[in-house]
Amino acid sequence: MDSSSKAGDQAGVLYDPLDMRNYRIEKLPKRKKGTVERWMAILGIPLAVILFLLLAFVVKIPFLQDINPEQLVSKAAKKAFEDLGAAGFMRSNVMMLAIFVAALVLWITEAIPNYLTSLILIIALVLTGVLPEKVAYAQLGHPVMWLNIMSFVLASMLVTTGVAKRFALWFILRFGKRASSIFISFILINVVLSAFISATTAKAAILLPIFMVIAAIYGARPGDGRNNFGRSIVLQNLLCINIGAGAFVTGSGANLLAAALIGGAIGGSVYFSDWMMAMFPIMVGLMFVGYLLAMKVFFPLKPDERAPSIEGGMDRLREELRKLGKIDAQEVKAIIIFVLILGFWATDRLHGISATAVAFVGAIVALMPRIGIVKWNEVDIPWHLMLFSAGAYTLGSGFDYTDLPSISVNAFFDHLGIGNDTHFWVLYLLLTGVMIFSALVFQSKTMRAMIFIPIAIGVANRFGFSVVSLALPVAFMIEHVYVLPFNSKPAALLYETDQYSISDSFKFGITMMLIAWVLNIVMGETWFRYLGITPDGVFGLF
Repeated sequence: MDSSSKAGDQAGVLYDPLDMRNYRIEKLPKRKKGTVERWMAILGIPLAVILFLLLAFVVKIPFLQDINPEQLVSKAAKKAFEDLGAAGFMRSNVMMLAIFVAALVLWITEAIPNYLTSLILIIALVLTGVLPEKVAYAQLGHPVMWLNIMSFVLASMLVTTGVAKRFALWFILRFGKRASSIFISFILINVVLSAFISATTAKAAILLPIFMVIAAIYGARPGDGRNNFGRSIVLQNLLCINIGAGAFVTGSGANLLAAALIGGAIGGSVYFSDWMMAMFPIMVGLMFVGYLLAMKVFFPLKPDERAPSIEGGMDRLREELRKLGKIDAQEVKAIIIFVLILGFWATDRLHGISATAVAFVGAIVALMPRIGIVKWNEVDIPWHLMLFSAGAYTLGSGFDYTDLPSISVNAFFDHLGIGNDTHFWVLYLLLTGVMIFSALVFQSKTMRAMIFIPIAIGVANRFGFSVVSLALPVAFMIEHVYVLPFNSKPAALLYETDQYSISDSFKFGITMMLIAWVLNIVMGETWFRYLGITPDGVFGLF
């Protein structure tokens, strides 16, 4: 407790559970690392160095000692093989593997900040000759990087003008007349915000104070005061914040990375409209499934939890909305830009203008002096995440130049004696299952995309299937990161509210994860097939 809080307590001022200021991110307690996490951080650096030295200079990886150039898929890898010769190309693959494993250890253990690991990764790929300097450094200017930056500008526009907060408050007050309708209202709010705000943490920051005040109105208190209303509203929002991002390719940086990797492999683009058509109905459906399971199975509300326990509590939200004043010209301009950009994104297949170009124009208008909406100093761009993403894209370029994923996949299946007649759906089940359940172990969606999308591309090439048919359904599994506190930043943030236990989040989250995987499989046989994603499709988006 800080000195001002202590002074308030001494003066007899009680904690006000309806004060939205109490639920700002900076007011929440910071989770301390557990014993295992602390030891991982201590051992991360020496373990990464040892593994790098072993893989680079000591251990001989059999499948990297005799690479068949005819099996190379990437054009960049074929060119590198010609330029470096067989010995040089194999050495490049060895260094690529060593650097990748070392970086993976540093990312997982968090021994050093993730952005610092990315910087080390970039320069290591240059110094070892895996990538030319121009290619390695150019990833900071990748189109998806620019889309991320412009999206943060546009998200800051919604936050700075108060449009996002106004919309959320208005929607709750307009439609949240009783407990059940409040939960449905948050589903719809999350859907709208997910279309435009590509940072799930930003959505959590906007919505957290609102649903925490509502939880207090319905009698939920942290710790010993927990009730099923509090458990349900926080965990349902955690679910919706994350899987809402999965409905749109712009929903998160990890989605954009996956789309960029797949686009590079097919020599084309994964359009915003294509991703939305495939995933929007599925993700919205999963939100409502989560609502039903929470309300009927895991956290059914007792009679006294269905009515507000604090009389006039909703008036506090009305007061928050009143403080925003009447909607002004800046907010109207923000809404117009918001709608226009979504319109151009949703019709990108028709006009061919990339999502990045559309976001560029929108951000320029938003920042324009006199006619704009936000100033540069008001824009919140997490540059540490940008640097981390740059490392991810550089690693992707390293994979492209060495073809390491395809070489590894071929060696793996050859070792198991699995022929090229393996059924498509066996591979589909395996790859989507590994992707979704890897979220229980990995702490970064971007890292999972960076690892498993190239593997899916390699498997597709190995067995002669369309890259899209396997890689895109794997990409659709990226956002299921809501089971344990360390699975995502929103999960870690919302756990600090102390409204639920790890067992609460695990039983609800793992159930939703299993349902999501089964639904992805069913969609692969039906909806994805109709869209032309999986084999024998008739609609032919891809």
